[in-house]
Amino acid sequence: MSATGEAKPEQDAPPAPTRAEAFRYWLKLGFLSFGGPAGQIALMHHDLVDSKRWISERRFLHALNYCMVLPGPEAQQLATYIGWLMHRTWGGVFAGALFVLPSLVVLIVLSWLYLSYGNVPAVAGVLYGIKPAVVAIVLHAAWRIGSRALKRPILWVIAALAFIAIFAFSAPFPAIVLAAGMIGYLGGRIAPKEFAVGGGHSAGGGAHPSAVIDDDTPTPSHALFRWSRLAWVTGVCVTLWALALSALVLVNGADTPLPQMGAFFSKAALLTFGGAYAVLPYVYQGAVETYAWLTPAQMIDGLALGETTPGPLIMVVAFVGFVGGWTKALFGADALALAGIAGACVATFFTFLPSFLFILAGGPLVETTHGQLRFTAPLTGITAAVVGVIVNLALFFAWHVFWPEGWTDGTLTGGLDGWSLAIGVAAALALFRFKAGVISVILACGAAGLAATLALR
Repeated sequence: MSATGEAKPEQDAPPAPTRAEAFRYWLKLGFLSFGGPAGQIALMHHDLVDSKRWISERRFLHALNYCMVLPGPEAQQLATYIGWLMHRTWGGVFAGALFVLPSLVVLIVLSWLYLSYGNVPAVAGVLYGIKPAVVAIVLHAAWRIGSRALKRPILWVIAALAFIAIFAFSAPFPAIVLAAGMIGYLGGRIAPKEFAVGGGHSAGGGAHPSAVIDDDTPTPSHALFRWSRLAWVTGVCVTLWALALSALVLVNGADTPLPQMGAFFSKAALLTFGGAYAVLPYVYQGAVETYAWLTPAQMIDGLALGETTPGPLIMVVAFVGFVGGWTKALFGADALALAGIAGACVATFFTFLPSFLFILAGGPLVETTHGQLRFTAPLTGITAAVVGVIVNLALFFAWHVFWPEGWTDGTLTGGLDGWSLAIGVAAALALFRFKAGVISVILACGAAGLAATLALR
C-alpha cells in the first residue's frame, strides 16, 4: 500500500450486502423515494454509489442510461436492475416491488381519505410545503448528475440542445433520446475521447473508492446473456400477464371495469417513453373521457398526490384505479373501499409488470456492452441530454408551484406565491449549501407548509 494513501481506496471495497441487508434497504427506499424520478435517482446515487458503495459511478450510469431509453418508470427500473445485478432474479424482483408497494399502500389510504372525507386541511398543508421542496430536489439532482456526467464541452452542448428542444419546441422525449444517442454514436466514431467518459471518474481512470460492483468487476455469471434465459423470462412474464387478465375476464366479464383497467394500463405501460408526464394525456383521455372512471378535477387531485408521495409519479394510476373501482361500485354500495383497493392493485400490476420484463430479460444484453465504446458512447450522449431534460422539469415544476395562477398581471411578481418561493429557496440552500439529506428537507418543508397553511387560514 502506498505511503501517500492514494491506492488505498482501490483496495478497500466494502463487503457485499447480504440479501437481508438489501431487502431492508429497498424497503426503506420505497418509503423514502420522494422527489419524482430525478430525486429518486439522486437518492439512490447518494446511497448506493457514495455511501454504501455497492456499485461504482460508471456501472450506475451504465444501468441508468439503459433505463432511460425504456418505457416505464426509470427510477424503479434502475432499482430493479441494481437489485438483479447484486442478487440475481430474487434481488431484482424484490428491489422493484418494494420500490412500488409502499407507494401503493400510501396512495390507497390517501385515496380512501380523499373520497371519504374530501379535502383534508392537514394533508393539503403538508403537500403545500413538499411541492417547492420537489423543485429544489430536481434542480439538485440535475446539478449532481451534470457535474459527474458532463465532462467534455460537447456533452454540455448536447445538454443545452436537449433543454432548448424540450423547453422551446416541446420536442418529444423519445426524439431527444434518439437524437442524443445518434450524436453519441457518431461522436464515438469520430472523436472517441470526447465520449469515453462513462461515469464520474476521470477519463484516465484515476483512483476512486472501490465498490462491490466496481468498474472492472466481471459480469456475474447470472447476468451473462443466454438465449434460453431470455426465452424463459419472457415466457414467464407474458404468462403472468395473460393469466391475470384472463382471470379478471372470467370472474367479472370482459366489459367490466377491472379487465378494462388491465388492458388499458397494459397499453399505457408501453407508451411511457419520457416518464409519467409523457403518458398522462393518454391516461387522462382513457380514464376520464373514455371510461369515466373519474372526473377531470379528481384527475388533477390525483396527480398532486402522485407528485408528493413516495414512489414513481406514474403511481398516479393507483389513484385512478382506486377512484374508478369506487365510482363504479364494483362490489356493491357496501364495499366501495374494497372495490377501490381492487382497482388500485389491478392498475399497478399491469402498469409495472412490463418493467420487470424489460430489466430481467434485457439486463444481460446491457451487461455485454459494458466498457465497449461503440455501445457506451450513445449512452453517454443520452445521459448528457437527460441533464437538460431534468433542468426543464425543474422549471416546469417551479412555474406551477411558485405561480399557481400564472402571471396574473403580466409581471414576474404577479401571481407569485411568496410562501411557496420562500420554502423552495430554503430547501435549495439546505441541499446545495448545507448538504442536507433529501428526506430531512422533505420533512422540514412539509412541516413548514403545514405551518404556513394554518397561519394563512
